[in-house]
Amino acid sequence: MKFKFTEKNIREIESVLQTKFVQRENQYRAILENKEQNRKLTLEIFTDIPIGVQNGNLVNVFTLLGHAQLHFCSGFVASDVLGEVTFIGEHNGHVSGIIVEQGAAFSIYSNVDAAILSTDFTTLGPEVMLSGVALSLAEHLLEKRNSSDDE
Repeated sequence: MKFKFTEKNIREIESVLQTKFVQRENQYRAILENKEQNRKLTLEIFTDIPIGVQNGNLVNVFTLLGHAQLHFCSGFVASDVLGEVTFIGEHNGHVSGIIVEQGAAFSIYSNVDAAILSTDFTTLGPEVMLSGVALSLAEHLLEKRNSSDDE
């Protein structure tokens, strides 16, 4: 079954990022600000919108220095402990993710081999290890979806 953001999901993300979304139809928009480090970030979540010939979820991140998009977001993990939300998308055994932090920072990882998420990280080079560690928080979403597809 295709993932769709719910109101409960949006509230969970708000709680972890300590922000409030403004909703306009199927768009949710929040601004995160970190005055101590002079950072500001805008997070947008579009639910079930046309993306090419299919519908899906789109996550946008805007900062003063750039813009990132994750098409076909297929799930997320909101971590109170880490103070961050990991949004993921999957395609043909590869995972892309945007991690948004409470402190108005973000990271993006693109086209990561999903097998790396369950690899012994000590066997990877440091330039590859970071993506595996960062996205491994969402690995259970991949396993859950894959095991339910087999049933």
